[in-house]
Amino acid sequence: MSNIAIIDFGMGNLHSVARAMQYAAPEAKIKICSSVAEIKKADKLVLPGQGAMLDSMKNLEKLDLIDLIKNSISEKPLLGICVGEQMLFDYSLENGNIKCLGLLKGSVKQFSGEHFFNSDNLQGKCNAKLLKVPHMGWNKVHQKQDHFLWKDIPQDVHFYFVHSYYVCPEDENIIVGETNYGLSFTCAIASDNIFAVQFHPEKSSKYGLILYRNFANWKI
Repeated sequence: MSNIAIIDFGMGNLHSVARAMQYAAPEAKIKICSSVAEIKKADKLVLPGQGAMLDSMKNLEKLDLIDLIKNSISEKPLLGICVGEQMLFDYSLENGNIKCLGLLKGSVKQFSGEHFFNSDNLQGKCNAKLLKVPHMGWNKVHQKQDHFLWKDIPQDVHFYFVHSYYVCPEDENIIVGETNYGLSFTCAIASDNIFAVQFHPEKSSKYGLILYRNFANWKI
């Protein structure tokens, strides 16, 4: 039975994540944790997150969780969600240049309202519109590589997104999922014991629950 700690640093949709994961993996022990001692007892970690990166990193530091997370990934699977994915990289361009956990090489950039061109075949012309930021709603996820957490999830199914920033990994080999929103951006990464996604599995119906179930069953 998996003992999964959902790390509480005051910036995540924690109870929705916990309910969805418990529903997906009823045999697992799920606990929302903020203390170092409790998190150490878990054999798997979930790093959720919503909101500002600066506040997220400050809260992790206040709770003395930064070194714990860095030291844990060598022996425990970690699932990052939304800001929890972004903070795994070196820095975020939000409000300048915010130092993140630095577990993976790369940066976090903001959507700049790229134009999306939609050709109209009936009228033989092309219409352009400015994309809204934040990117919010259901979008197709293309799996770039096989991974255990994609088990029973078909190619190009839709997941739910709410974000203004996206990760830009230096190593393309860790990119396991992409989504298009005016540009093709990384929405899922995997490196050793880490799997992280930009979308919200807890808001993504059937396939989000399957991803949570796969994480609960993931063995390293």
